[in-house]
Amino acid sequence: MKKLILTFVFLLQLQFSFSQTQNLATLAKGDYLGFNAVFDQKDNLFGYVALYGYGKSGDRTKKFEYVILDKNLNPVANKEFDGDITAGDYYAYMDFRGDIILKPSSMDYAGLKEKELFSPSSMRINLKENTIKRRVYFDYEEDGKFVEINEPKNWKQNEKDNKKEKKQKGYNFISGVYEIKEGGFLVLEYKDYTKYINNNCLSRFDENKKELWKFKYNTDGSKKTSEVLNVIEKDEKKIYCILETTNKSEKHYNLLVIDMLTGKELVRKDFSELSDTTIDNLTGLYANGRSIDNIKIFDDKIVIIGRNFPNSYSVNGFARLIINKSTLEIEEKRFFYEAELKPFLPKISEEGYVENGYILSPRDVFIMKDGSVSILMEKVKYTNSGMTKSTDLVYVYTDKDFKVKGVQTFEKEKTKSYGASDYLFSQYLNEGKDVVFFYRDFQKDNKTKEKNWNLFINTLIGGEFKQEQVPISQKDNFFVSPYVAKQGYILLHEYNKKEKYNQVRLERLNY
Repeated sequence: MKKLILTFVFLLQLQFSFSQTQNLATLAKGDYLGFNAVFDQKDNLFGYVALYGYGKSGDRTKKFEYVILDKNLNPVANKEFDGDITAGDYYAYMDFRGDIILKPSSMDYAGLKEKELFSPSSMRINLKENTIKRRVYFDYEEDGKFVEINEPKNWKQNEKDNKKEKKQKGYNFISGVYEIKEGGFLVLEYKDYTKYINNNCLSRFDENKKELWKFKYNTDGSKKTSEVLNVIEKDEKKIYCILETTNKSEKHYNLLVIDMLTGKELVRKDFSELSDTTIDNLTGLYANGRSIDNIKIFDDKIVIIGRNFPNSYSVNGFARLIINKSTLEIEEKRFFYEAELKPFLPKISEEGYVENGYILSPRDVFIMKDGSVSILMEKVKYTNSGMTKSTDLVYVYTDKDFKVKGVQTFEKEKTKSYGASDYLFSQYLNEGKDVVFFYRDFQKDNKTKEKNWNLFINTLIGGEFKQEQVPISQKDNFFVSPYVAKQGYILLHEYNKKEKYNQVRLERLNY
């Protein structure tokens, strides 16, 4: 499943071949706080978690309730629990154990004094036993000890402790502990001197917190020189990283692969074709205020898609990086807007402008097993007032060598708002071989001349595009959000706060 945006539209009047509903308003007695999809470690939809609130239950706690639905909207578990008083609500996701983690997604500091403020902890749900408890955190100290954190420090005390340590040592010792599916823990540590950091170290410990190995880097970090290690993937044998080395104002990048069992450096290879700015932005692709899932892990390779930067300021296309897991070879490829898209978009410029000041802005990326890629973009225009205008969607697809094969343009009416976008979300089909994506459009009916929202369901199966258009209309102030569902379905979340109506409905797609 792909990452998505919740975009509210009006009530859908659909004619589908299947429908299954669930009323979120009746699943619990508390105030409804939120609802989100949960995916397993292979990115398959597990189900959904709805959250409800009951208010303050203690000096430092509030009572909540979770309700877990399977991917067919059948309730499978629920339980009340005490969370931190500073938690506004929670976002649910599944970890490598198959447990569901409730991570605070908003903070609630109402009525608290500054000295009482603290960051709320995550909660862990054991699905087999339907039990919930505070997620266990560990702190790694400079003397090599692990300390279990039961109560989060308030901000004032944490700031006070940091100032005291800085005065005594001249630096703050910073660490992060990460439990991993390969067994045990990875620990990142470094010394923070405020203006620079050094003595970085990546370590692995077993389940009993016994040190297995240490990998040191940036040992001589200063204001002028530094090394930054970005972990992009790991498995039972290897840890794949990009190492960024800075000497004064010059940057240099390497693919660095570390042996998961021994901590030894297996390979260090230069990037030669991609610019520094391209590599620096490669592991993060963002658009319209959200992160795009631009890294795909296969058994034999890692594929990363990012924007191509000819310099520090402009973008002129896209880059693809493939890391071969067996040979540890790097393949760097690029395609350029003007050179490769001109036959399909005659008015496109070197920087991706198409016409009337509109520029192509990425909305989603689809990466196939053979290395071929599709990039979905939207034509947008930014105004001095902060408003954004958006029009057509442009679907660019390449072959396995990252050469553009074709471009499909989906014409839309102009949308104008802050951060305007009509794109919704997407889904892989048929074991990742095909794609379906969804967008909306506010269109005029040729017969009635009235404008209404339409939902567009677009499939690319076996290289052939098909599109289904579903009319959308307004009715009695009921609102609905199209939302991601199991393969071959869409979920519609209908809501009317005044009527206490809160229903989710699965509808089968016609393709």
